Amino acid sequence: MLNVTAKLLLRSTFHKSIQIRLVAATAEAHHEQILQSFRTPVTNPTEHNSDHLARLYSIPKEDKTVLFQHGGLPKIFATHIKTFNETCLMVREPALDIINCLKTIDYNKPVVRFVLYGQKGTGKSLSLAHIIHYAYLNDYLIVHVPWVGNWMRRPKDNSNSETKQGFMDLNIDAAAWLLHFKTQNAKLLKNPDLKISREIHWTKRETTPKDSTLTELIEHGINRIRFASNCINILAEEIKLLSCAGLCKTLVAIDGFNAFFYPKTRVFADRREIVPPNRITLTEGFLNLTKFDWKNAAVVVTVDELVIAAEDQTSHLPRYLLGKTGFEHLDPFIPVEVTGFSKKEHQSIMDYFRERKWIQPYQGIDEELYFLSNGNPFYLLDLVKSY
Repeated sequence: MLNVTAKLLLRSTFHKSIQIRLVAATAEAHHEQILQSFRTPVTNPTEHNSDHLARLYSIPKEDKTVLFQHGGLPKIFATHIKTFNETCLMVREPALDIINCLKTIDYNKPVVRFVLYGQKGTGKSLSLAHIIHYAYLNDYLIVHVPWVGNWMRRPKDNSNSETKQGFMDLNIDAAAWLLHFKTQNAKLLKNPDLKISREIHWTKRETTPKDSTLTELIEHGINRIRFASNCINILAEEIKLLSCAGLCKTLVAIDGFNAFFYPKTRVFADRREIVPPNRITLTEGFLNLTKFDWKNAAVVVTVDELVIAAEDQTSHLPRYLLGKTGFEHLDPFIPVEVTGFSKKEHQSIMDYFRERKWIQPYQGIDEELYFLSNGNPFYLLDLVKSY
């Protein structure tokens, strides 16, 4: 009798243990499902649609290395990439709207120009990064300037231009940008049809022959940095000719574009005279690329308060930041506002932080951080940073 009772107790205990494990596994699976609802497995921006809004997708490491090895992602975001060991971008409406336009516009017409604007820290640079990733996967020739403010406010060096009197060259910065362009477009630059249209004379002894490849032109600017700024201007002209001839499709993506029109720079002439952007040689090339006098291309730029002095940061609207000259240069353009996080977007990023074990799951923490950050992505990253 004792043996029968013992067996019944053991069987009962065994069944209860199985039930407890099943309940725990079900709860864990439900929790995991909630956490994973903020992600999308679709890593190609071409396939993104409204169903993917407010969800994060992961950029493959090889794509990130090609596109953003030399800049293009905000510093605080780049820190999180190292911490979390992955590059995740959120699918947001401004970037998705522009990507949808890039799919449907008529490239036989003059270039369409988009201006991303919004308050500081709302995600303009990351929206631009999303668009650049789309362009890369769809074989656009990418002309990307990660942050114009670095040239105007923190130049690595400067010298008098050898080709234009009264102009200043930013030699090291120009050579670094040429390397960035070469890295981003390494695959397309292998096309032997991408040739320059004329012979270029650098000095009496140095020339680049007609029909040389774009790669040869770029490498000359990298290896002979005294010609790097002028090389950018020549490259801009050649890209326009190649696009108009249908040999490539181009995306011009410039972050902090209004810095080209803000007169206060930290580039100085010999007598410590401030040099305005319109007297910096490489400015000409990028203003040339943002004109509407060519086709088979699109232009996406951001305007940002952060590229101007603090005392002048009184509005985030394009008309104010670009000034009269800059506004007339881009007009007509399509303005696209980048706002702060919606509650759904905020919930997604908080779920991501929880999945990465970056924040503790305290009750009410989502609502508190949304209130403290006012839905601003930059302020939220600042609030949850490690000290």
